Formats: sequence, C-alpha cells, structure tokens
Amino acid sequence: MSLATLLSRDRLVRLGGLVWLAIVYTALWGDFSVGNIVAGLVIGTLIMFLLPLPRVPVSGRLHPFSLLELVLLSVYYALESSVQIAWFALRPSGAPVSGVLRLRMTIRSPLVMVLCADVLNLIPGTMVLEIDRATHTIWVHVLDVGSDEAVERFYFTTRRLEQLLIRSFERPGEWHETLRPEPLPPEER
Repeated sequence: MSLATLLSRDRLVRLGGLVWLAIVYTALWGDFSVGNIVAGLVIGTLIMFLLPLPRVPVSGRLHPFSLLELVLLSVYYALESSVQIAWFALRPSGAPVSGVLRLRMTIRSPLVMVLCADVLNLIPGTMVLEIDRATHTIWVHVLDVGSDEAVERFYFTTRRLEQLLIRSFERPGEWHETLRPEPLPPEER
C-alpha cells in the first residue's frame, strides 16, 4: 500500500474522528491516563464501525487565513451578543421582541451550510430552526428584531459570516458540486 493510499482524504477524516472521540471520552473521565486514552480509542473505533455516519461529499480546499478570520470574527460576534443579552437581562424595560428570520444563502455545499448553521447557533441570541438544502434557505430565531436596525445588523452579520465561510471552504474556482459521495474502493474499506 502506497503512502498516498494510506493518507487519503477519507482515511484522514476518519482518523480525525477517531482521535476526537478518544479525546471526548478521556475528557469526560477527567483523567488523561494511558488507560483512558486507549479505552477512548477502542470505544471510538467501536462507535465508528457499529454506528457509521453517512459519507458527506467534500470538494474544494481549506484556506487557513480565511478560516482564521472566520474564527476570530465568530468569537467577536459571540462576545458582542453575550454583552447584548446581558444588557437585555439587566435593563429595566421589558423583554426584547424576538422573531424568525429567513436567510437565503449563496453557500452551495451541504457541509458548509451545516457549518454556517453551527456558527450561527454559537452566537448567543440566535438559533437555527430549519435548513432547506434545496433552496439554500436557513430559518433563524433571533432574540432582538424590535427595530429595522436590529434586523439589518443581523443580516449584515450573517452575510459577513457567509462570505468568510465561502472564502474558507468553497471558493468558486475550486468547488464543484458532488451529488453523491463516491464509494470507497475495497482496499480503503
């Protein structure tokens, strides 16, 4: 078996998933001992073989600088929203007006669409309620829609995050639509 076969993208993704499961298992026990790490790897392997996730089509490349900008901006928005929610809790007036807003996304990849939903869910005061893959639409519950300015601020924030997700994961020249993942060759199973 060649090095390229051993280090295929699919194998690296599965290895990353296994390592992640082992880290979570070990962290749950709160003791980073050799026994817990080995047990985490064994249990992670069992989970991956007994409860396999469907293969997700992935295309394009990862752009680290755009990803770093995305992470930093997401942290900033999360902190800003936390302060805003704290103010809503402490201010003497009533609760803010909340509502559901629809976002039509230009993201094409289902995987990046889910990443976008994850980023939006990490921002306090927002919760993704539904994703429609066919129309590239996301419905988001937003805590503060009491003014046109608040709604515009939300749309500006999501458009900025969407642009960074596209720049990080699916630049137009590098991305092509894959409707179904190709099956693994027998030697990689």
